[in-house]
Amino acid sequence: MSANPDLLGKSRTAVFTPLYKQIKQLLVSSLEQGEWKPGELEFARNELAGRYHVSQGTVRKAIDELAGENLVVRRQGRGTFVATHQEPRAQFRFLRIVPDQGEPVAAHSRFLSCSRARADAEVAQRLGLRSGAAVIHVRRLLSFDEVPVVLDDLWLPAAIFKGLTAERLAAHHGPLYGLFESEFGTRMIRAEERLKALGADADTAAALKIDRGTPVLLVDRVSYTYGDRAVEVRRGWCLTDRFHYRNALS
Repeated sequence: MSANPDLLGKSRTAVFTPLYKQIKQLLVSSLEQGEWKPGELEFARNELAGRYHVSQGTVRKAIDELAGENLVVRRQGRGTFVATHQEPRAQFRFLRIVPDQGEPVAAHSRFLSCSRARADAEVAQRLGLRSGAAVIHVRRLLSFDEVPVVLDDLWLPAAIFKGLTAERLAAHHGPLYGLFESEFGTRMIRAEERLKALGADADTAAALKIDRGTPVLLVDRVSYTYGDRAVEVRRGWCLTDRFHYRNALS
């Protein structure tokens, strides 16, 4: 009797998931559910091994992957901690505009507006919402040494960021993603970006105090939280006469 081609095809495409990846997914689920908070010490390997009835080596490989994805951080002699946007190195993960000379420095944020809006078709599609769904639109200016460098427009799902206001933004001191993490329980895990060189339109030129048509770099980003759920669309117009966009490929 000949083999059923459908069954044969299924058997060929079946994928075996290594045990450490299964443990990794369980840990991610626990992070998503808030079992461990950002900045908190995660369970030691021996405790996790006992919890999941696996070897410490399996747990170590799972944590290695979490560290590689910036979900946890290791601190020598102290243990493994849940990553937080309050750490300087986490801030620079998502802020890639750096000066041509010298080391990256902290940017000063000035929020120009924050209001509820209706998502247009593109923003809705990228956030996984229906067209016209409620979003929070935030516009801010990033300056380095009092020089405007980035004009950002952000769109956030209103259901997640309920209560986000201009007053709340103005009262916050620290990274914006730190606010999203601590007050709205939403941690940015990864982002996808598209870059394009453009001439500044009148609105962008006025905000950045440059001439209309001056070359700027548009950084178009979608940021994701746990479960690969899109929670932010961002468009940043960046002035690059003394700055550049830095990335590391591996």
